[in-house]
Amino acid sequence: MREEGIKKEKDCPQDVECSIEKALEVLGGKWTFLIIRDLSEGTKRFGELLKSLAGVSPKTLSARLKQLEEKEIVLRQAYPTIPPTVEYSLTEKGNSLMPIIKAMKLWGAKWG
Repeated sequence: MREEGIKKEKDCPQDVECSIEKALEVLGGKWTFLIIRDLSEGTKRFGELLKSLAGVSPKTLSARLKQLEEKEIVLRQAYPTIPPTVEYSLTEKGNSLMPIIKAMKLWGAKWG
């Protein structure tokens, strides 16, 4: 395999956090990508996400949604109803990830 002309992550200056590492901090994990994919279709409630993500536990989904909210990828909107209603949607920052997710989907279809 040729490595000429390929800039490696270790080539980043020591005082600058590398961009791939930053992206993985936000996106790291299978469920994170799938949550973003599902929310790209529109606002969803917790139960809707749980159903669409076969195999994810409620605890894991809750933790991932909280992480995405903290990173300003997902907006959580709670309504004072009984029982409480909570809806999740992508922020502008979250929507900006869609070209990356689409590229990964295409790559997976071709090479996966």
